[in-house]
Amino acid sequence: MQLSIIIVNYKSAALIVDCVRSIQRETKQVAYEIIVVDNQSGDASEATIKAACPGVQWLQMGYNAGFARANNAGIRIAKGEFILLLNPDTLVLDGALDKCVARFAESDLVACGVQLLNEDGTPQISGNYFMKGGLNHLLPLPYWGGLIRALGYAMKTKVPNVLQASTVQQVDWINGAYLMVKASVLPQTGLLDEDFFLYAEETEWCSRLRKAGKLAIFGDLFVTHLQGETANATFKTQDKGYHGIFDRKGLQIILSNHLRVRKQYGVLWYLILLLNYTWDVPVFFICSFFDNLFHLKNPFQYWGSAWGLAVNVAKMWALTPEIIRGKPHFYKVL
Repeated sequence: MQLSIIIVNYKSAALIVDCVRSIQRETKQVAYEIIVVDNQSGDASEATIKAACPGVQWLQMGYNAGFARANNAGIRIAKGEFILLLNPDTLVLDGALDKCVARFAESDLVACGVQLLNEDGTPQISGNYFMKGGLNHLLPLPYWGGLIRALGYAMKTKVPNVLQASTVQQVDWINGAYLMVKASVLPQTGLLDEDFFLYAEETEWCSRLRKAGKLAIFGDLFVTHLQGETANATFKTQDKGYHGIFDRKGLQIILSNHLRVRKQYGVLWYLILLLNYTWDVPVFFICSFFDNLFHLKNPFQYWGSAWGLAVNVAKMWALTPEIIRGKPHFYKVL
């Protein structure tokens, strides 16, 4: 067995059927297995997927375990020389898996990804660089984040992400929608950290993989990623990206990003990040009021979002003693 493909399911049977069919259609040279790990969807996912895709292995978690724990369960039963974490909302294009495995096997990389594409074929961020202390997580903050971004450009700070990768683009971490690793390095690096429920877990994992060797994106291999379809249904939000920080999905993003910073960079950087989020709450209220007033709009137009951010920041402070303590804890807001 060369490749073990692990797909986590939570009420996303239709997406997985399309994903698996694209794998079967485009993968002809690699011996592979597909393991679907179900986070207790409570629907007809198992029957639907097994009927449409015979041969798929089914693993039931028994509860909504999130991304890290479900993938780890799949990794533990995987037989492949290479492990691929693949999102359900992906479609394999133009023999990408065959080409990726062949190239990966001959390389000295410990992990790799491919160029992800949006549904319209435009490039999607697939690889990223670490920024000290996770300061890139400040960029989504309204007004304050914009000022930090402008200062970063003025200081010619290195952009932390790769929108369009070159043929082989070395990176610090890889988008978890498509993340392939060599099983031989896992005894050294460990599996994904099971404190995470959703978001940032692949970033923290890549920080440990990076200590074992190089990571890269193959920019001439392509997979379509519909980006956030499953999570959006779970959190009942329309936000397609990872920059909305005002609702329940936003709380999970904020929490996971802060948790990653605590684990990778320590308590001081965690507190610096959280203090910036706290500072942005009054900044958002005040600046949005005068900004809209100046542009002859409803001055209270964004106060609902500002209140959502305030609530999420307050919840972060409530969780801070637990996060600083650093003992195992499942950080899940659902």
